[in-house]
Amino acid sequence: MQNRFYSEFDTATWGAERRPDYRTLFQIDRDRIIHAQGFRKLQSKTQVFLSGEYDFYRTRLTHSMEVAQIGRSICNFLRSRGDPLGDDFYIDSDLVEAVCLAHDLGHPPFGHSGERTLQELMMPWGGFEGNAQTLHLLTETLYHDETGVRGMQPTRALMDGVLKYKKLFREFPAPPSNHFLYNPQERYRSYVFGDTLIPGALHEAERLNAFKSVECQIMDWADDAAYSLNDIVDGVRAGFLTVERIEHWASGAGVNAESQAWLDALIAGIRSDRLESVFAQKIGHFITSCRLRSRQTFMGAQTCRYQFELVVAPGAEREAAFYKRLANDVIFESPQLQQMEHKARKVLFDLWESTWRNYVERGSRVIRILPPRVGRLVEQAPTPADQARQICDWLAGLTDGMIVRTYRRLFDPEFGSIRDLS
Repeated sequence: MQNRFYSEFDTATWGAERRPDYRTLFQIDRDRIIHAQGFRKLQSKTQVFLSGEYDFYRTRLTHSMEVAQIGRSICNFLRSRGDPLGDDFYIDSDLVEAVCLAHDLGHPPFGHSGERTLQELMMPWGGFEGNAQTLHLLTETLYHDETGVRGMQPTRALMDGVLKYKKLFREFPAPPSNHFLYNPQERYRSYVFGDTLIPGALHEAERLNAFKSVECQIMDWADDAAYSLNDIVDGVRAGFLTVERIEHWASGAGVNAESQAWLDALIAGIRSDRLESVFAQKIGHFITSCRLRSRQTFMGAQTCRYQFELVVAPGAEREAAFYKRLANDVIFESPQLQQMEHKARKVLFDLWESTWRNYVERGSRVIRILPPRVGRLVEQAPTPADQARQICDWLAGLTDGMIVRTYRRLFDPEFGSIRDLS
């Protein structure tokens, strides 16, 4: 039975025409993401705690899998509620799964610390943004080969699904640190909108950046649901979040009656060693807190993806925000995590400087420190901004382990391995 929620507009593919085989086009999207090298690299990229330090911490890969499960469950729950959805009119869970699996592809090593450092390094050259980098991978980098094939030929709906932010870097009155698209990605934004003119009123930063397809909204809430709860669980397991620290934080955090109930459940879960079970039930609550609402937008005539929006119960949103605030104040602002940020800045700044000096601002003696293919891409880039983007792509694509080994090869006199140059 054909799903009337989607049309040829949604399933059109960027870069090359694709036809369904035994799979739908959205299933092909999902499969291409899963089998991409960039997706496998997420297993060795930091979510909160340094990848590989302990086996039970979440990585970007396990986080993406959890987000995908929550996203699929939201689709199934919304469909089970009936009107306006039905057997032949529903949000495709394969598409949402693909969006969720892809949503962190562009994030660099060292987690948010690495992202902030690359944002700083790239500020003169068009910026770095994890979500814009994800779109960059889908359209230009994944499955890139020497024949000129670029990207994974994603569907329009998948491209739109990862577009959490739609305002270009140059469209801000002052250079932003995050929440933007790269300037050359204007063509992808135009494609996503079917070349429909964006209303002038939407060009305000917050309004355009908040203008998301329903699949993007589901991914965004699934992401919030996953990390607001799971960062707490990992923090407890790592010993960052103890009852004493939580109570100390609460004493100065202005906790009201509603958040006190959440705090009591958290502390009870820690003391009874049942926190994962308690928070697993909260995942279910966050899923069933979702509803659909009709909306009028300038894209509504083109696609059903903009005729509806996701509405999350305010209580669930407040609870997720409470856990994110707790994690930020007690975990991310802790000396241990701040030390990791210091290390990320040191490693990324030193690698950037050495690469820039040997490939862009060349002196009389050039030392080729990059893998040959990356070096050719940097050298062939036509402008310094393009060269900076190629260097940034290389750094962002490294895993935690790869970037530490690269740094040690270049700067540690006692480390001389050449086996894993990559």
